[in-house]
Amino acid sequence: MKKDFYEILGISKNADAAEIKKAYRKSALKYHPDKNPGDKEAEENFKLAAEAYEVLSDPQKKAKYDQYGHQAFDGSGGFGGGHGGMNMDDIFSQFGDIFGGGFGGFGGGGGGPRRAKGSNLRIKVKLTLEEIANGVEKKVKVKRKVQAKGVTYKTCTTCNGQGQVMRVTNTILGRMQSASTCPTCGGSGQILDKRPSEADAQGMVQEDETVSIKIPAGVVDGMQLKVSNKGNDAPGNSIPGDLIVAIEEIEHEFLKREGENVHFDLYISFPEAVLGVSKDIEAINGKVRIKLEEGIQSGKILRLKGKGIPSLNGYGNGDLLVHVNVWTPKTLNKEQKQFFENALNDEHFVPSPEKSEKSFFEKVKDMFS
Repeated sequence: MKKDFYEILGISKNADAAEIKKAYRKSALKYHPDKNPGDKEAEENFKLAAEAYEVLSDPQKKAKYDQYGHQAFDGSGGFGGGHGGMNMDDIFSQFGDIFGGGFGGFGGGGGGPRRAKGSNLRIKVKLTLEEIANGVEKKVKVKRKVQAKGVTYKTCTTCNGQGQVMRVTNTILGRMQSASTCPTCGGSGQILDKRPSEADAQGMVQEDETVSIKIPAGVVDGMQLKVSNKGNDAPGNSIPGDLIVAIEEIEHEFLKREGENVHFDLYISFPEAVLGVSKDIEAINGKVRIKLEEGIQSGKILRLKGKGIPSLNGYGNGDLLVHVNVWTPKTLNKEQKQFFENALNDEHFVPSPEKSEKSFFEKVKDMFS
């Protein structure tokens, strides 16, 4: 039994167009193939969300669905009567614009002459932890293949500009007609007519172009973003390929990232631990002052709410976890050594952890919960 479209997007039947679009965008970002490489379940959820949005975003289809449910589209609704016939090209060509920021979009398809699509380009962009936390716009120079000036194309004589060739075969059921992509023009309906001397056999030349890439806050190392139409051109009335941007995170000198949380090791002296002290610690966007209580123990973890990395899905910020380490001196002068020898049997220096203090393993468990 097919799942209810409203349930898929997590909205009520009274949701307006803006709420429907927002819910789909949230779901699409969550299950996006680039965020879930190789995850078949995520891909299935991605397609289900697209099918639900395709119906609920259309007032007429929505009204039919509200009245008859899935039966209203048996054999005709959505992407050919169900998401099973959908592919990623269908989804991005139809809904790619709702992702915003130039991401998404695989190009279109359909009957008649097919608009060819150029090949994708791939680049790697290195980001600091500060840039990841705040989002950033990067300008990169890429070498793209574009159609040369002065190049012209003419109608393909094999398919007469249709992009398809028809074949008729005799079967026991009679004469059957089928269509296939034109082998001469590759389905575009056009072939090269004239080209300047500097162009290649397809009428293309290579040019440098500066591309502006808006990178949202919260991306992770290894994630791939897609900038539509900034890959290579294809001949004729074509669609440019995409620019695939791979994110590489530059390791921070002091901070260690773990998902949306950030860790910082704070080393303090024995007197500072005994007396308590205020310390300036490294945070993502500058230093933050914290106060350490008297008698603070080594291994204590201080959590600074909201000082971590923003969630890519817009669910707030992670935390900054400060790990307190009491530094034990390795060398002492005679007077200092005498002081600690006298304190060996002092009751104030005998370890006496309170029951409320958690063990190391409990602290680790809390940190990952």
